[in-house]
Amino acid sequence: MRISRVCLGWMMAAAIPALAAAQATAPAAPAAAQKPSEAEDKDRAVAGGGVTVPGWTGKVDAKATAAGMTLKDSKFEPQGDAIHLAVGPATTYWNPANKAAGNYTVSATFDEAKYMNLMDHPHPYGIMIAGNDLGTENQSYLYCSAYGNGTFIVRGMGPAPFAVSARKPEPNAAINKAAGKDQPVKQDIAVTVTADKIECSVNGTVVGSYPKADVVAAGKLKSTDGVYGLRFAHNTEVQVSIFKMTKK
Repeated sequence: MRISRVCLGWMMAAAIPALAAAQATAPAAPAAAQKPSEAEDKDRAVAGGGVTVPGWTGKVDAKATAAGMTLKDSKFEPQGDAIHLAVGPATTYWNPANKAAGNYTVSATFDEAKYMNLMDHPHPYGIMIAGNDLGTENQSYLYCSAYGNGTFIVRGMGPAPFAVSARKPEPNAAINKAAGKDQPVKQDIAVTVTADKIECSVNGTVVGSYPKADVVAAGKLKSTDGVYGLRFAHNTEVQVSIFKMTKK
């Protein structure tokens, strides 16, 4: 049977509105699900938080401060001869009386009893040195931090963040790796300042060495002399012991 062009045109015209109506009522495709790290890894608030180790204080990172978080959203408490930290927002801690100048080493042992117990990826913690104008908008400092997956970073504030080591965390065989999630991992971390360089060591091995002239500069460190302390990424829980400064 032959269908005239006029009849065919009429059939197509009638079908278009019906197709449009069907598309309008069809359910929308589901949005892509967020990864757990994107959806869940937000700054937590730790109940009963605050700094209770005598003489110590700290400063929450700017992003967390803008979100209304404070030092009271983390615990920094004495635990025998050690310090127990249950950290919510990323924070730098220090005691203003702890100052170092010239050639020196600041070191401590970091014991993460349950690796990644609060997240689905590792977060770092470590030693802070060269603190000047701490707690102000002009603060500057440098820190070396290790991860429980065998990597490390060296970063600074001047007061804007700046990288000292590679942009991404760097692996090193000297850095301990946890056997798995919720398993213990321990790191001995140290930062050493000499006449011409700054070294980051983990478990007795220098994992990064940097010319002092590259980090004591405009927009970076004011000096390598200054207050020393501790640095923690958000959502970490660690015990710190044998925290000390030795002169070289």
